[in-house]
Amino acid sequence: MEKQISVAHSPDADDVFMYYSLAFGWINHPSFRFCNYALDIETLNQKALNSEFDISAISFGLYPKISQEYSLLRTGVSFGEGYGPKLIKKKKTILKKNFKVALSGENTTNALLFKIAYPDSRIYYKNFLEIEQAVLEGEVDAGVLIHESILEFDSSLVVEREIWEIWKEYIKEDLPLPLGGMAIRRSIPLNNAILLEQLLTKGVEVAHKNPSLLKKMLYERNLLRVEQNQLNTYLSLYANAHSITLDSSQIKALDKLFELGFTHKFYPQRILTKDYLLPIEYQELRNS
Repeated sequence: MEKQISVAHSPDADDVFMYYSLAFGWINHPSFRFCNYALDIETLNQKALNSEFDISAISFGLYPKISQEYSLLRTGVSFGEGYGPKLIKKKKTILKKNFKVALSGENTTNALLFKIAYPDSRIYYKNFLEIEQAVLEGEVDAGVLIHESILEFDSSLVVEREIWEIWKEYIKEDLPLPLGGMAIRRSIPLNNAILLEQLLTKGVEVAHKNPSLLKKMLYERNLLRVEQNQLNTYLSLYANAHSITLDSSQIKALDKLFELGFTHKFYPQRILTKDYLLPIEYQELRNS
């Protein structure tokens, strides 16, 4: 009998690209039926706090807050390699110590790093699609752009600072910037969770190997907000070969992020990534 598995991700091009191989039935298993849900990242973060989905995209900055309810998956990850969210303002604006800023959500990774760097700022949370306009209209002094917003914005705006620069300043190492990943509920039996991780990894890998067909199907169904001339650039940033499975440098970067959040009192304890991944050796022992 099939078990329904809810898979929640954002409607952003990178998540859609990586996870619609499931929705299109390219990856399947007789034991599971996947149901996709597309919601903005901060809504996903809030729902993860309430353990609403079996598998969910999350901001890595949220993970220590849900680590007792969810394990981290090794696949579907997005890291910045010299790029990422951008703090923007109008060209002639001089930011005071307590400047007003629009962020995309309380639990996003960029919000964590921003709050560490600018503790005196006055924060307003908005949907990321509304942030540029809020800065243009003077509702806030600055805003942090994420997702496809970083590719193109009004010519009257300039980048005050890259979140990548904040990351590098604090960790003082050459490591990628952790942005988002996937987590799976601990209530799912471990043997099933390991199998689901394998299926999801295969889905991301298949998407990476068949980009032209997948892009065509996504555009035909109006599932992508990014214009075709920007899509390849966007996917090269956030849905690439490094998204298929966590590598050692990404794990080290996550450890640094969690340490940074703990040091600045955003988390009650410091966690190590390897302790919160699914123990894949369990399956080998079970079958031996």
